[in-house]
Amino acid sequence: MHYLDYAATTPVSLEVAKAMMAVLTEDFGNPSAQYSLGRKAKDLTDRSRGVIAKALGAKPEQIFFTSCGTEGDNWAIRAALHQNRRVGKHIVTTAVEHGAVLQCVKQLEQEGYTATYVKPDREGRIPAEAVLEAVREDTAVVSVMLVNNETGAVFPVAEIAAGLKNSPTLLHTDAVQGFLKIPFTAKSLGADYITLSAHKIGGPKGIGALYVGGRAKNTLPLLFGGGQESGLRPGTEATAQIAGFARAAELRLERQEEITAHLAACRDYAREKLSAIPDLCFVGPADAPHILSVSLPGYPSQNIVGELDGKGIYISAGSACHRGKASHVLTAMGLDKRTAAGTVRVSFGPETEFADIDALAKALLEHKSTRFPML
Repeated sequence: MHYLDYAATTPVSLEVAKAMMAVLTEDFGNPSAQYSLGRKAKDLTDRSRGVIAKALGAKPEQIFFTSCGTEGDNWAIRAALHQNRRVGKHIVTTAVEHGAVLQCVKQLEQEGYTATYVKPDREGRIPAEAVLEAVREDTAVVSVMLVNNETGAVFPVAEIAAGLKNSPTLLHTDAVQGFLKIPFTAKSLGADYITLSAHKIGGPKGIGALYVGGRAKNTLPLLFGGGQESGLRPGTEATAQIAGFARAAELRLERQEEITAHLAACRDYAREKLSAIPDLCFVGPADAPHILSVSLPGYPSQNIVGELDGKGIYISAGSACHRGKASHVLTAMGLDKRTAAGTVRVSFGPETEFADIDALAKALLEHKSTRFPML
């Protein structure tokens, strides 16, 4: 097997699985229970919160566990709008955000809000000035992702935060693809809300976190119930997933520089190997070390993914969330239809070996040599 889709999800290591298994079978108490088994579960949850906070350079009380990045994105945007309900009903975001942001904003437009979608250039970049110029007096929130999940573009979140410093407008960033892959802290970004997800860093699916800090002073509860997560996100804590998230973050922190260097080496090696394929072109800047998008114009990406699947090579046709639909990211970049339709995403993790990339390069060359372009 040659797994090259780490931007979609990552394998859980044995150490992470063991940490989860211990909670599932031994330390399974409800953190709200008053007896010792419950107190032990609460202590574990508190320690895990501290681990995530340390990885982000934040305080434990600024971290709230969620079920996923999508939940965190939706919660942050609605919380910001609630706090700034007297500022206005205007939202600024980008045309290349994850669907968790875009679909949330689209729904909010149905509820009476207005939105401005800042488009990237043909390289997939968006300068801070373009975002800040879209901000108006009635802009309640700006939401700009840190790393684009298709092109690997790193957006200037810190510059945007600096530009909003003297404005009531709150800033949210979806940092799911950047957390523990590119260096940053909550302070260096300056965002008021930061969304994280465990399964992009070797943790389990079904657990994420939302950082609430900066100028976010009046966070709207996501749900109403038993008072967990300081009353802002009630519901019995997913203690096993939380433990897995924390252990995955610890393992990444221990080797962060080494892993980042390895990811960048894989990206650069892939660029070198794939550039030898005739007519193949690179899509987006690939600023982040773990994402590289390429296109075989005229060769539909779904066909490429399907054929490589049969050879035990796993890549994506754009984001794993598209499920065969045209990529809104590539459309916003203004790519021609042949290039956009032939684009696939390759992404790397700590377990990636150069042999995986060699297998990909060989398979793509064979595909191009044995298939006629359909577009």
